[in-house]
Formats: sequence, C-alpha cells, structure tokens
Amino acid sequence: MSDEKNRDSKAKESGQGKKDRRVFSAEKKYQIFLEAQRGEKPVGEILRREGIYSSDLARIQKQVREGALERLSARPGTKSKTVPAEAYEALKRELEEKERVLAEQAVDLAVLRKKNNGGSWDR
Repeated sequence: MSDEKNRDSKAKESGQGKKDRRVFSAEKKYQIFLEAQRGEKPVGEILRREGIYSSDLARIQKQVREGALERLSARPGTKSKTVPAEAYEALKRELEEKERVLAEQAVDLAVLRKKNNGGSWDR
C-alpha cells in the first residue's frame, strides 16, 4: 500500500497525475473578466497567475456577455417567478393523482346514472 502512495506522490510531483479540476465562483470569474478587459496587465500574465487557459478566459467572456444580454433584454416590471424543480415535480404528481381520482369518479357517476335511469343512456 505504501508503494501505491509513493507512486501517486511521484506522479503528482512529476506532473503526470490527474489534475484536479478548478471551479471558480461567479464572483471570481467576473473579477478575472474585468481584469482582462482593463488591459492594465498582459492577458498571458493573468492566465498564468490564475492557472487557466485562453479558452477558459474566452468561455468566461462569453458567459458574461450572455448574462449581460439576458439581463438587459428583460422588460421592466414584474419578474416571472421560477418554481424549484422539487416543487414542480410535487405539483405534477399532485395533478396526476387528481386527474386519476377525477377519472374514477367519472366512471362511478356513469354507473350511478345507468342504475338510476334503468339502464338507458339516452336520458
């Protein structure tokens, strides 16, 4: 078991191990975007410092642009409310149950009408 740990640590030291994926917060992405846009420092320096590639920066810039366009295209006034997925699924199940019960009651009503009318459906 200690041999495995030694190999893993050597692989990481030599750069051959699997890299951990970095996840930036929205705030950090926006800070990187702003710093790159200002142009005070070379973009290459920002990329090296943050440990990201130019494609990552391009993706961040695209996300900022899409977010800005989405926000700016929103009309003033009341905002449409979104329902959490769990609440949506609960409401969907409740509706399906009510539809099932309603269908059963419709069948019961048809049977009762038939009994009361003496077997005639014409009335």
